[in-house]
Amino acid sequence: MGYTIAQKIIKEHLLSGDMTAGQEIALRIDQTLTQDATGTMAYLEFETMGLDRVKTEKSVAYIDHNTLQSGFENADDHRYIQSVAEKHGIYFSRPGNGICHQVHLERFGKPGKTLIGSDSHTPTGGGIGMLAMGAGGLDVAVAMGGGAYYITMPKMYKVNLTGKLKPFVSAKDISLEILRILSVKGGVGAIIEWGGEGIKTLSVPERATITNMGTELGATTSIFPSDEITREFLKAEGREEDYIPLSSDPDAVYDKVIDINLDTLVPLIACPHSPDNVVTVESIKGTKVDQVCIGSCTNSSLLDMLKVAALLKGKTISPSVSLSISPGSKQVLTMLSDCGALSDIIASGARILECACGPCIGMGFSPNSAGVSLRTFNRNFEGRSGTADAGVYLVSPETAVAAALTGVITDPRDLGTMPEIKMPESFKVNDTAVLDPAGSDAAEGVEVLRGPNIKPFPTSKPQENSLTATVALKVGDNITTDHIMPAGAKILPYRSNIPHLSQFCFGVCDKAFPERAKSLGESIVVGGANYGQGSSREHAALVPMYLGVRVVITKSFARIHVANLINAGIMPLTFKNADDYDKIEQGDSLTLSGVFEGMDKGEITLKNETKGKEITLCCSFTERQKAILKAGGLLAYTKEGK
Repeated sequence: MGYTIAQKIIKEHLLSGDMTAGQEIALRIDQTLTQDATGTMAYLEFETMGLDRVKTEKSVAYIDHNTLQSGFENADDHRYIQSVAEKHGIYFSRPGNGICHQVHLERFGKPGKTLIGSDSHTPTGGGIGMLAMGAGGLDVAVAMGGGAYYITMPKMYKVNLTGKLKPFVSAKDISLEILRILSVKGGVGAIIEWGGEGIKTLSVPERATITNMGTELGATTSIFPSDEITREFLKAEGREEDYIPLSSDPDAVYDKVIDINLDTLVPLIACPHSPDNVVTVESIKGTKVDQVCIGSCTNSSLLDMLKVAALLKGKTISPSVSLSISPGSKQVLTMLSDCGALSDIIASGARILECACGPCIGMGFSPNSAGVSLRTFNRNFEGRSGTADAGVYLVSPETAVAAALTGVITDPRDLGTMPEIKMPESFKVNDTAVLDPAGSDAAEGVEVLRGPNIKPFPTSKPQENSLTATVALKVGDNITTDHIMPAGAKILPYRSNIPHLSQFCFGVCDKAFPERAKSLGESIVVGGANYGQGSSREHAALVPMYLGVRVVITKSFARIHVANLINAGIMPLTFKNADDYDKIEQGDSLTLSGVFEGMDKGEITLKNETKGKEITLCCSFTERQKAILKAGGLLAYTKEGK
């Protein structure tokens, strides 16, 4: 039996474990990346480990999230990250150099390598043939220190593409189609490999859009082969020596195979408030639009921007629409400027934003109240834009431009003839905004600079064999990390200050939660299916831990979040019978007994003291995860020398 692409890379990097789906495996990590919303905490964790230098082939710290400096907090975080990177052997991408995933694809990604990043859209690197995965900051810190990255061996899915995209239909529509087919839960526990004759029509930036959006399926990662199209991209970046061919074996076996005919795809749109709420653009055309945002790590490549410029050339946006454009990197912005495309965009009435995440993470450009915003982003969770009652739709760059020009949701095919886009044979490379770390001899003299907003890493309690605690909060299905720990311009500056950040925890669901949790001392949170989907932000586990949450009980969890909970010392449990969710209410007193024995047998009995009912809960912890929970989290476990 042959291997899939992912299995080949896993086999090459396997440190321990059995490559059987469902078994825990340990991987050697070649590269890491962080961004500034998660990076400060990751580097505080790395420092706590007491290591002098990173042990990876390449680790890069990006500044792309918290670039709105309305106070000292973000600037202090950037200064801290730059100094700690210089001292410990980490490359530092300065503010304005671009979005981590776009820049990493351009300058550092290598086919066949492993990459983990403290951002859930790290699978963007799969567009270049990397095994690239989002992870919590603590997992990234451990990997930087030379430790293994542990995951459950995923199942293997295959998506076969046939045909060729029609004009005004793009890679974003392929992403929305697979979300329509599988849903935001459909990729959980799987790696999605893209293949078939149709992939030969897709450039690396288009492939990266698809692997980026694979995160919204809940997939461990997504990956394309490394082929001649990959070689052409690396050659254009001046990195042809990084190319290796990589493909699956003809007799590779997949757990699920999905066929998509590109000839039949039409422009699609994800309606509020979920990336899988997908319909055709044609079906809701005419809906009034207030705002359009083009950019993010999903659709900010040079190819995307050249298409946008060509469609806007000689035209003016609707007076009822505010249009923002965020190029993904300095390289993209420079090349747009040099070829005149940037002038075409500006002349249309668009506003040019910084080469950063910007509106995607709620960092500025929020819609008007009850406004309709079309965005080429990857998430449209409620409130993520910074406007609680906004209706956010996810679209391709083509559909975004059509709405910006007409003022209503418009099928881009109605614009006429799609201009021909010719990509340059080589990209303008300028790495001056990536700062090299100090050499090992000079590193000792580098001072790490900490501002007053940078607080120590919070400590957690070891799990005990019995626990009685009150349910501080009960929530429903598809609770995202944006629900648990919101982002946005007002909150993100406090990512390195857990005590201050805690006052916003679950603010989207229940503004009274932080004070209630603190007053209880120790508590339990109950949730529905797919709890913790979305971002990799470990703050969605660290902040509840700081507030005294000891256990989270749900119908099911998202992959990265359950790992983050364990790393924070919070025990994640699921209902054996999903209907038992209805037997617990907020305010109930729950008792868990025989926890350690239950960990071993995979079932723990819960008694609802308030209602006098017993409920069976399930767990599937590895020996390592049990030890982490008993130690009080991964940091305590690591410091014990495990």
